[in-house]
Amino acid sequence: MASLLTGLLTSSVATAEAPPQDPFLWLEEVQGEKALEWVRAQNARTLAVLEKDPRFETFHAQALELLTSTDRIPSPGFRAGGVDNFWQDRGNPRGIWRHTSLDGYTRAQTPWETVLDVDALAKAEKANWIWKGSNCLPPADQRCLVSLSNGGKDAVELREFDAAAKHFVEGGFRVPEGKLSASWLDSDTLLVGRDWGGDTLTESGYPFVLKRWTRGTPLTEAQEAFRGERTDVSASPFLLRDADGALQAVLVNRAVTFFESEYYLLGDAAPVRLPFPRKSSLQAFVDGQVVFTIEEDWGRFKQGALLAYPLSALKTDPAKAKPTLLFQPGARQAIESVAATRGQVLVSLYEDVKGALDVYTPGKNRWSRKRLALPKNASVAITATSSSHDRFFVKSQGFLAPTSLWLADAKAGTVKKVKSLPARFDASKLQVDQFWAKSKDGTRIPYFLVRPKARKLDGTLPTLVYGYGGFQVSKPPVYLPEEGKLWMERGGAYVVANIRGGGEFGPRWHQAALREHRQRAFDDFAAVMEDLVRRKVSSPRHMGIYGRSNGGVLTSVAMTQRPDLFNAAVIESPLIDMMRYHLLPAGASWVGEFGNPEVPGDAAFISKYSAYQNLREGVRYPAPYITTNTKDDRVHPGHARKFAARLEAMGLPYLYYENTDGGHSNDSDPMLNARRWALHHVYLSRQLMD
Repeated sequence: MASLLTGLLTSSVATAEAPPQDPFLWLEEVQGEKALEWVRAQNARTLAVLEKDPRFETFHAQALELLTSTDRIPSPGFRAGGVDNFWQDRGNPRGIWRHTSLDGYTRAQTPWETVLDVDALAKAEKANWIWKGSNCLPPADQRCLVSLSNGGKDAVELREFDAAAKHFVEGGFRVPEGKLSASWLDSDTLLVGRDWGGDTLTESGYPFVLKRWTRGTPLTEAQEAFRGERTDVSASPFLLRDADGALQAVLVNRAVTFFESEYYLLGDAAPVRLPFPRKSSLQAFVDGQVVFTIEEDWGRFKQGALLAYPLSALKTDPAKAKPTLLFQPGARQAIESVAATRGQVLVSLYEDVKGALDVYTPGKNRWSRKRLALPKNASVAITATSSSHDRFFVKSQGFLAPTSLWLADAKAGTVKKVKSLPARFDASKLQVDQFWAKSKDGTRIPYFLVRPKARKLDGTLPTLVYGYGGFQVSKPPVYLPEEGKLWMERGGAYVVANIRGGGEFGPRWHQAALREHRQRAFDDFAAVMEDLVRRKVSSPRHMGIYGRSNGGVLTSVAMTQRPDLFNAAVIESPLIDMMRYHLLPAGASWVGEFGNPEVPGDAAFISKYSAYQNLREGVRYPAPYITTNTKDDRVHPGHARKFAARLEAMGLPYLYYENTDGGHSNDSDPMLNARRWALHHVYLSRQLMD
């Protein structure tokens, strides 16, 4: 399921109409001089506190070493018969796109060949380029569409690149900056979604018009292939290619809402709508089968199921096509991701929030399943696949188990460990437990606790509670070098709350906290903190919370609803003003998650929890650390700015820091990211350990 953390596809600084009683509307002007002057003053005030703390330099050096160490596992991606990697370090903070053979990748000393040096490109063009990936044309995978972001925004510029010759193609395809999509139809044709002018972006700021663009013609002469509606979230292509890279079908995902889609088959005539349920997600294409999941009950199939349609039937007579069942998750299971190799379907799943990976092989009348022998009580994630063969990479990790990378063969069912991350912190004195808290309505909520083994539980353990709770995003056990080194190794406990709104138990767990039921996620988060107090793990004086993006809704609401439970709150890149979120980029796309404040019934339940409107005089709130990025074009920085300004106007304590470079993903520069982690942990240490 897509996350708020995954940008779909224009960066806008315009503000919408707002009630006159909001005195801080001017802070929504992202590049407004008055707003930036306020940001500079807030940054100076906060850095004078946090960077002057004697721990800052140590934390910063430790974080920088973690983020730039040369013994990190290079994240692999299959291309052109070998393996790609994008690598950032101190010498190349913007990064290098590089390539090697599969055999070379598995060696201890990998012989890398540079394909594109983004640092050199940025220097030559005097631009703040941030790498956002490439899309290469199979089967050769040498002609690629490279996405470059100005400063880390979701909006990108697209350029055609020859990976064999290692240079941009002169006179090749090039699309100006925007939130866009582009897919190869053939070597001379792209299917492009962008702002074509004249209201061709949705209210969420994403394309809903797709056009075929032929090489050698102006982009303005591209021919329309599909048109959705301006009220949609977006329209994007989903291309089906066989194992040899030949294009078998062009589908379009018309995202009517964030969680509801219509799928169309493009051909010579008008687009044909296919019989997928609205709450479904296309996942893979293998052996002529279109594999998909459903997020609602559908006929005889239950919510969460994995199904497949024969493409031939969809092309011949969609109404008569019959799906087959691959897998129906049980009550304690959830599908995390689906991918395909040349002949198999891969399914990573959770059972009580612990990972496993199954391989499904198509047969004459049914699909067969086998489970791969990977570590138990860990998370398992598919890292890279290729449709040209059956090998794939998968990684496993746990809170105390450093990431391991495995090379697997889906057809043979074998796995071999090829790389392991060295330990980044001393885990010998730590232990991991999974507990269950009881929420306000009686629902049992799982959470993981990582804590010192020998520490007596007397309510004084500094404890950081992390939560997200939205968009069907799961939070399984993962190795956290920065939290481990800067927090847990120093005696702090770390908690991950698997609250409703997430995907830990499939669509039902997510849908339990949608719209008018959002309060359940907030109640779950509070229940976890109350359980930690009941178990004498910690107490409000020593407990802190952390959430970013959608987790910023969670942590800001926790501040206004249960300030008695904790003494620190890191609120990062947050959504906060929920009565206006839909008016700021890219908020309109999330109405399916939160509701529409312009609908009276929705406004009634949103207004009850929106933290910006629910700060009250005379209440003792913990002093939060609020942080965001100026160039975040996914979650508008106005949310964080206005919340801090309101706290200031009420005479309440807070710290605010805004990184003036980088976008929502914090991936622009490891140097800036190291500073980010150091600031977090100086603040947490001051609030919970001092």
